[in-house]
Amino acid sequence: MSTSVPASSPEIRRFRLFLGCFLALVATSVGFAIRADLLEVWGQLFNLSEEQKGTIQGAGLYPFAISIILFSLIVDRIGYGLSMVFAFLFHVGSVVLTLATPAVAGDNAQVAYGMIYAGTFLFSLGNGIVEAVINPVVATIYERNKTHWLNILHAGWPGGLVLGSVLAVVFGSEAKFLDLPGHMWQWKLAVVLIPMVLYGLILLGLRFPQQERVAAGVSYKEMLQEFGAGSFFIVCFLLVYGINQILQVANTDLETVLGLQWVVEKWTPRLGEFWARAALFALMALVPTVLFGLYVLRFGRPMFIFLLLVMFLLATTELGTDSWITDIMKGVLQSDIAGPLVLAYTSIIMFVLRFFAGPIVHRISPLGLLAASAAIACAGLLWLSMAGQTLVMVFLAATCYGLGKTFFWPTTLGVVSEQYPKGGALMLNAIAGVGMLSVGVLGNPMIGAVQDQTLHEMLQAEAPELHKQLIVAKPGMFGLSHVLDKEKLQQLEAKAKTDKQAAAMLKKLQQLRIRARQATLAKIAVLPAVMFVCYLLLIFYFRAKGGYRPQTLLAKEGDAAAAVEY
Repeated sequence: MSTSVPASSPEIRRFRLFLGCFLALVATSVGFAIRADLLEVWGQLFNLSEEQKGTIQGAGLYPFAISIILFSLIVDRIGYGLSMVFAFLFHVGSVVLTLATPAVAGDNAQVAYGMIYAGTFLFSLGNGIVEAVINPVVATIYERNKTHWLNILHAGWPGGLVLGSVLAVVFGSEAKFLDLPGHMWQWKLAVVLIPMVLYGLILLGLRFPQQERVAAGVSYKEMLQEFGAGSFFIVCFLLVYGINQILQVANTDLETVLGLQWVVEKWTPRLGEFWARAALFALMALVPTVLFGLYVLRFGRPMFIFLLLVMFLLATTELGTDSWITDIMKGVLQSDIAGPLVLAYTSIIMFVLRFFAGPIVHRISPLGLLAASAAIACAGLLWLSMAGQTLVMVFLAATCYGLGKTFFWPTTLGVVSEQYPKGGALMLNAIAGVGMLSVGVLGNPMIGAVQDQTLHEMLQAEAPELHKQLIVAKPGMFGLSHVLDKEKLQQLEAKAKTDKQAAAMLKKLQQLRIRARQATLAKIAVLPAVMFVCYLLLIFYFRAKGGYRPQTLLAKEGDAAAAVEY
């Protein structure tokens, strides 16, 4: 009697479905890693400030939230397959647009900045659609072991980071063996098309299962009520910030477009410009929130709202740092390949460990795992900030940081999926969307602005001549920002080739820039420290209720997966 499994069996289709979801996530992270590696190249080619670079990195994250949240509202109705078609088109379009930048923009730095921003924006939209599909699909086909399988699924993220980092090295400036026409960075970016085509081919023709909420008969309105007005307000507030950032790239802002700049001007003397704008955006978000609240008549689940706020810190700790770590470590270790290697190394740690999340969770619970991860990540970031320029110390510190960040994202998704199954695709993906949106519109630009400000303070204290010569004040997202004048820096670099005094000044500047970038990591370490306290509070909350227990809607494993043929 044959024991082979027919190619059309549910087990084979389930595996192919999981593999397609896994590779789609790999494609998103390969693109993320390569774009992070290209940040310094774009900065030099197009004269970008650190805050502009942070804004581009933010565009690689917060549009994710727009698409993941919007598609979470409609994905059960338009279908997972059609959603993945949209993701594929956005992914390919982003690569094509970015590759065309030199030909279209020429010497116009502002046009180039806008095109790179737009290409990154499209890429992020595609990423959001991918995650809007793969999270509920995997949580559905493995509904009795969600945290474990979501961790395995999200091993695709660090796996793609490793692959992207390796490609960054192969196509880097030190890869003299490659003799290709055009700009090397364009070839590096074009490689992203390979994993995109792979996931498209694997998922082509597959039927997807019904989401657990739909299979259990929970209505659409019940899902919205589980989400609630409180969660809706947080999402709207961040979306308003995201719209404002898009307008800032076009040299305007939301309050100017709406004729409300007088409000910011009136409130600024009391609150400061940043908080005045935040208050205005909160009022803007309140209007749709009231309408939504009148429809659902529910505030939402308090613990979920608490997790949404913690996600601000989590996303900046993990994705914000990952966005900058390549750029920071290139300077610290004085090598173009050092940054990608550090990112690849921490990603290998994540890739391996995520396959073992299940046994760990059975021992200490998902919240215990999150608390331990926060403590380790805090220690790792502090260690990285003090590691100096010694390769061994940097990689030891990176090991600690990699261990800490490994389980953050998928375990949080697992907690939400286990505690709020009635929330369906919306609540599962909203937590990821808020994370991406918060780090995109606030976290990443903040890290860039902190670097600018730290360098400004160091130059002011230790090299006042350099400060006077190179630092200029420009309006930024968080108020007046003091940044390096790139044109004056280029003049100093040219002069340093023949003038010993200029060479000494340039060397001093390089040393201070390295210190400023590492000092930024110490400031980021505050975020996981706060997260640790938050997770402890949640652990005590569940202990008071008798312990952490997953909530289920379906009677037995496989009910949702079997709801439709896939």
